[in-house]
Amino acid sequence: MDSVRQQKYARLIQKELGEIFQREGRNWFGQNFITITSARVTPDLGLARIQLSMFKVAEPKLILKQLSIHKNEIRKALGLRIGKQARIIPELEFFHDDSLDYVEKIEKIFKNLNIPPEEK
Repeated sequence: MDSVRQQKYARLIQKELGEIFQREGRNWFGQNFITITSARVTPDLGLARIQLSMFKVAEPKLILKQLSIHKNEIRKALGLRIGKQARIIPELEFFHDDSLDYVEKIEKIFKNLNIPPEEK
């Protein structure tokens, strides 16, 4: 269970990274639509694990690789935005949140179940 302090810090990071991605994201992942679904911060506030939703992205691993390459640049932009509110600018780790893809697959399965057998 995260402390209140971790939760507040994670929300701040999620909000600010979302705005950074909106403004400067094209430099890191082109025209792809990437959103931050969640941020989790370690108890020492030194590491933030960022979950990303990638809408209609063919190769999520390539996006994660690009973000890894630009991690220091992204962290610096984050530091400029939250530097007055936070003493520690955490290291960033990015992960693909595939829960929306999973939901889409499940919905497709349910739609196929409602089709009468003669139409398949």
